[in-house]
This record gives sequence, C-alpha cells and structure tokens, in this order.
Amino acid sequence: MTEPRVVPRAEHPISRRDIDPDALKVLYRLRQFDHVAYLVGGSVRDLLLGRRPKDFDVGTSAHPYQVKKLFRNCWIIGRRFRLAHVRFGAKVIEVATFRRQVEPGEEIVAEGVPVPSHHTEGEEPDGHDAAGAHHLIHRDNTFGTPEEDAFRRDFTINALFYDIATFSVIDYVGGLDDLKAAVVRAIGDPEVRMREDPVRMMRAVALAARLDFSIDPPVLEAIRRHRRDLARSSPPRLLEEYYKILRAGSSEKTFRDLAAVGLIEPISKELHQGAADPLWRSLGALDAYRRRFESAPDTLTNPILLGTLLVPLGVSLHPARHDPSHADPDGRRRPQGPRLGELPLARRDVERLRQILGLQRRLRDLGASPRAQRAITHRSIFRDALTWLEIHEHSPEIVEHWKGVLVGEGSTGAAGVAAEAEGMPRRRRRRRRRRRFSPQPQ
Repeated sequence: MTEPRVVPRAEHPISRRDIDPDALKVLYRLRQFDHVAYLVGGSVRDLLLGRRPKDFDVGTSAHPYQVKKLFRNCWIIGRRFRLAHVRFGAKVIEVATFRRQVEPGEEIVAEGVPVPSHHTEGEEPDGHDAAGAHHLIHRDNTFGTPEEDAFRRDFTINALFYDIATFSVIDYVGGLDDLKAAVVRAIGDPEVRMREDPVRMMRAVALAARLDFSIDPPVLEAIRRHRRDLARSSPPRLLEEYYKILRAGSSEKTFRDLAAVGLIEPISKELHQGAADPLWRSLGALDAYRRRFESAPDTLTNPILLGTLLVPLGVSLHPARHDPSHADPDGRRRPQGPRLGELPLARRDVERLRQILGLQRRLRDLGASPRAQRAITHRSIFRDALTWLEIHEHSPEIVEHWKGVLVGEGSTGAAGVAAEAEGMPRRRRRRRRRRRFSPQPQ
C-alpha cells in the first residue's frame, strides 16, 4: 500500500465552478449511493494548470451495471472491460470502474474478474512468440482500488484524482511534483510501459508539446530505443491519434517533435520524408485557427485535418491503381485503398477532401452572379470548403465576402452554415404546422 498525498481544498485551485455541471451530477449521484467517485485523469491535470479540460472523466468504485441502474441515460460499452457512458444530449461523461494492471498468467472472464490462465510454462499467451510481443497489452484490465487504478495509468500527471466528497486532490504517484516541475514522467519502468502500449510514445510527445513540458530523460531514451514498436499498433488507432493531435492546437510543435525522435518514420515514410517547411506552415495555419476557440470546433472535420497533412506532401488524392504487391490469395490483384504510409484513410474522407479543394476556385471567383453564389452556399461541401479557405488560403476578404452572402441570403440553412463557421452552435429550423382544412358550412 502507498500512502497518497492528499491536498485539501484550501491548497489547490480546483473549483466546482470549473467542472462541467453534468460531470458534477454524475459525481454527486454516485456519492449519494455510497460509491467512491473521483474526477480522474487529464481533466484534473488541466484544472490544476488553469486550462479548460476537453473531457471530464469519472472513476468510481461502482461496477458498470451499478452505474447503469443509477442513470437512465446510461449505455454500457466495451466487451473485455465495460465502461459506462452517461449521455447528456451530444455530450458523454465516461464513467470507468477503478481498474488494476493484469498480471502475467491472469485471464479476464466476465465482468472484470481475473482467473489464472493455463498456458504451459514458457508458452507465450495468445500465441505471440515474436521478440517483445509478450509485453503488449492484449487484454484489458480488471477491477481494482483507486491506488491500483493510479499505478496502471501511463504518466504521473495523468494519474491525479479529485474527490468530490472532500474536494481534495489525491496523488499516489508523484504527479503533483511533476506538474510543478513541468515534466512528463512514466509510472513505473518506462521501458516496460512503452512496450506494453507503443502508442504511449506518441502520447508522451503530444502531451509535452501541448503543455510545453519536458520529457523525462528515461522516457525519451525508451522512446528512441523502441520507436519501431509503434508499427505493431493498430493502424486505425494510430490514425485516430493523429486526428487528436491535429485538433489540439499544437500540431506543428507535436509533429516536429515526433519527427525529431523518429516516431513518424515507422508508420508513415511519406510524412517523415515530407517533414519540411510546407508541412510546418500548413500545421501552423491549422493551429492558429484552432486557438481561436475554447475547444475544438465542429468545423474541424476529418477531411480538413487530413488535407492539412496531405496537401503539403503532394500526396495524390485520386483512387489508387491496382498494385501487384496487394493481391488476394488466388493471385488476383485488388485495388489498394487510400493510405498515408501504413495508416488506412477512409475513402469518404479522401473524396470529400477532393471536393473541398475542387470548390476553392469557385469560391475565389467573386465575379460570379449573385444567383450562382447563392447556389454554391447550398452545396453540401460548402461548409468545409469555406473552413479550408479560412485556414489555408490566407484570403480573409474572400471569407468575409462569403459570410456576407450567407447573411444577405437570410435563409435558415445558410445562416446555420455561417454560425458554424464562427464556431457557434447551429440553430434548429422550426417546422411550420400545416393548417388544417375545415369545410365551410353550406
């Protein structure tokens, strides 16, 4: 057992006024029914730094189906380890039962209960016999205590808890000291933690770039030593990490640092080779736009983010031809889907990006007739095309012109697009009730 450091309310800056009110509802209701309930992870870190958290996650002693009984607006997700998602409109408060690290020789059965596995001595679980493969986490974690939950997390500054019962901050792993020293430090042996989940290497770099922190030298050394393990991670998961970085507002610094430690080359040689001034300018323009908003706006869609990477690299957006290196077992060649190195790209995102870029010429043609300009505003791609123009084309007068066209038209649909371009929520159009016909008396 580790004695935690407990910081009372008078000695830390977190106020309930800064916590999402729906997250507070979840915390209070769990406490009302005698469950331990903490605000956990990055939200506590950001609140202590005076930043606005992106998400407010909750850790609790309640099991997922106990949480579900307390909230009618709750859905259980996940198969290996179940999470509770409590929905408030489009917002989701994620509620996770406290977990612990799975030890070698354990296997998870239903509801997070561990049992010993029966593989023979010297045999690798799940059939993985490649060097280092047994370090990967192939199963999720089991239920545990708050202390065990803290020690299974990745970095010390992400393992802080805020207790709604006492309004105190709880630190089992030295995260408060590292927060004060502005350093990203792994919990436990960095070599083991990076090999357990290679995506942690990307997250360490992204976290340090976003917070302007340094990376603990042993973590940096582990990243350099095991950087090629990143290629063993799930490609869709890696792509999602790219999207998170691009939405965070510090993508230029993050990708520069990823390139410096060699974390781009194992998964995307095109991006590694194209890490030059055109890419940095593109990412810098995206960051400047993102910093205008308190949180990532809906206008930053995947096609916009994808284009920010692909366009400066000169990557072709046209459908790929048949590639002899990608063939079915019977020898027939099949078309290769759009990719960024080892990362598969959604065809719909690539096609939408092509349409966005194709509309730029028409947006710059301010000599078109008013009727033609109004027609452009009703195209489904217009919203994204205007965002791309605003971020990357450096023509504020043209952007203002099109926003003026939207305001002048005065239609609900166009006004909604204009509102979204400014980062405001779109107003729903009210449906007009049809007038009932009543025959006149004869």
